[in-house]
Amino acid sequence: MKLTGIILCGFFATCACASGVADIVLSCKFVENSLGQHALTWTPATLILREVIIGSDESLEALTPFVPPPNVDPRVIILESKASSFEIPNAAVLLHANCNEQEVMCEISSYTRHGSKEGLGPDDFLVSIVVEGGAFSTLLILRVIPLVKDQSGLIHDVLGLSLTQDGMLLTEVSFLVFSTFKSLTAPLRGFCLLNCGFRHQDVSPDEEVNIEWYQQDRGRGQKVVKMVTRLNDPEGSAVFHPGSGQLSNNAVQVVSEGNASVTLNNLKVTDEGAYICSVTVGPFRGQQVVKLHVAQPPSVSLSKKKLILKGNTAQTLSCHCSQYYPLEAQVEWLSQAPTDEKPLAFPDQGSLSSHRKHGDGTYSLSSHLVVPPGVAPGTRITCRVSHTALDAPVSVSVLVEHLDADDYLWVLSILGITVLFFYQLIR
Repeated sequence: MKLTGIILCGFFATCACASGVADIVLSCKFVENSLGQHALTWTPATLILREVIIGSDESLEALTPFVPPPNVDPRVIILESKASSFEIPNAAVLLHANCNEQEVMCEISSYTRHGSKEGLGPDDFLVSIVVEGGAFSTLLILRVIPLVKDQSGLIHDVLGLSLTQDGMLLTEVSFLVFSTFKSLTAPLRGFCLLNCGFRHQDVSPDEEVNIEWYQQDRGRGQKVVKMVTRLNDPEGSAVFHPGSGQLSNNAVQVVSEGNASVTLNNLKVTDEGAYICSVTVGPFRGQQVVKLHVAQPPSVSLSKKKLILKGNTAQTLSCHCSQYYPLEAQVEWLSQAPTDEKPLAFPDQGSLSSHRKHGDGTYSLSSHLVVPPGVAPGTRITCRVSHTALDAPVSVSVLVEHLDADDYLWVLSILGITVLFFYQLIR
């Protein structure tokens, strides 16, 4: 048992089988209801995905083979599943997750097909695999492969299923729903593609296909789009229920390519949230959740094109950040005198106005800086704004100029002459 525990806890390894194909081994949790369906318990489990299509450009020579436990324990859950029937998109991410220090979350539970009676033992297993950072997300339904009677004589203590001589439960991937990303950011008034796809096998050609997208945000939900059709007649039987989005393909392409992606156009702030892609094909059903973030960078400007200091009078310089989303925006004032090698933080960082919210959900903010008269001529004062929608901070600058006493008297003289001239004209 001690050796088995080491294998099941934190184990992550791979085994090369052929060019472009690999076996992937994941450490998982088997989740089940207990205490009258009011609580969840989990048990360590191992999932072995055999013959996963990886791609010919991946180097598989250095992968470590999986070695089954030397002593078979009928209480340990080890699922071996054939995955070569169709490609699991982005499966190569699983090979590099450990090296990239990405956590792999894998949960397994019993799955009862639609129309089947519960309580008769698991016909299938539901597997959810997510790689930290949103690089990989998929939901698998594994069909239990019956063993020849008395082939090994081993029965799992908890699941009541026949085991191989190595103590494994044999399964095969029958259905999967996937998303190539879990989160994305799109610009305000732009468009985005929410990715979702599915694969299936061993399904009757006259089964119904149901694609549904829902948006969920802050406790509210709304339908984005829905399509119902059949595998053997997608074009003739398709029924669309339009919402705020549209499927990226027609019914024929959805059925033939398994592409259930949806496109959202003219994005608004209210479009931000979690989007649920639900795919039902016959007795199988799976979901993926994609989070959409809407972003709009601020427009940054200064209140003055020239900053002229007169005598001992201070001047107020304002930096305006207009119509950005989300709320977080940071304003920093910098100065660089002619003798400075690089800009330095201004001693006084000014005062901020309150956020102003516009009708489209965006915000505006102003920062006001009092520039003292002692600032040296030729000093460059910069307003630098940081925001999540910007790849790099935006900076706007102005040069400080001084008006000496002679210049000041000259300007007043010119002003007086101009006023007298226009006075004579209007008499």
